Amino acid sequence: MKSGSNLERVFEKGEFAVTAELGPPKGNDVEAVYEKAKYLKGVVDAVNVTDNQTAIVRMSSIATSKLILDLGLEPVMQMTCRDRNRIGMQSDIFGATALGIKNCLCLTGDHQRFGNEIDSKNVYDLDSIQLLSVLKTMRDEGKTLGGEGVEGDVKLFLGAAANPFGDPFEFRVIRLAKKVKAGADFIQTQVIYDMDRFREWMKRVRDMGLHERTHIMAGVMPLKSGGMARYMAKNVAGVTIPDEIVKRMVAAPKGKGAAEGIKICIETIEQLKEMEGVHGVHIMALEWEHRVPEICEEAGLLPRPS
Repeated sequence: MKSGSNLERVFEKGEFAVTAELGPPKGNDVEAVYEKAKYLKGVVDAVNVTDNQTAIVRMSSIATSKLILDLGLEPVMQMTCRDRNRIGMQSDIFGATALGIKNCLCLTGDHQRFGNEIDSKNVYDLDSIQLLSVLKTMRDEGKTLGGEGVEGDVKLFLGAAANPFGDPFEFRVIRLAKKVKAGADFIQTQVIYDMDRFREWMKRVRDMGLHERTHIMAGVMPLKSGGMARYMAKNVAGVTIPDEIVKRMVAAPKGKGAAEGIKICIETIEQLKEMEGVHGVHIMALEWEHRVPEICEEAGLLPRPS
């Protein structure tokens, strides 16, 4: 055990892991965090806490992670390279682990032009692969990037993101291999709608033996309406939605789009559960945390391991 985290324990037992996403509020409203968290307790193995997602100012991932930790949930704290230099990132990791946070998902971070502070200066002192390497060194060797010894133990289960749908496609698995080499204990993928392309990506993952060196968590997101499906298919970079999925959503009877989106999500999870090398799913139900228990129940993911 690298960290003592529940998520790591689930993987080591050979169980199919389940995580869900929680977006912190655009302010310091603690009750907003508690409201979302109550739907996830006992339903997932860990909760992924976003870090100023889409470059929009929100409550910090560290503070939100501590709030849900106190509620009895296990956080996966996200850390982006956009907003901190190497001093700030290492300092925040010291603080997070001191608070009992045991999982960290290392991300480069969305560019600030997508957010609500477009005149801010990005940092990107390190990228996500370098951040993984720094945190692995802190954990395994007890040293900072500058080579100084760490006072105490930095115990972390380290994660990274992967996008099987970006171009050039051939480079996707090579980039994954770099993240695994840098220290990624688990991988969270972009949301999956195009199962054919994901199957091809997973074949390449298995051909390189990466599924034996890290834990792949497949990302899923329930669509809420035909309009959402069309918008994402045309405008969201890195997301591929096949025409048949869009048509299913658009053809859903009035008021039934959400139910159809959840049905598609459940069908996707059922396929992923049978796919060699996929060790879990990450459910990204944007502002829809209250539907996660339903998705998990219908997909046969409950009860979770104790």
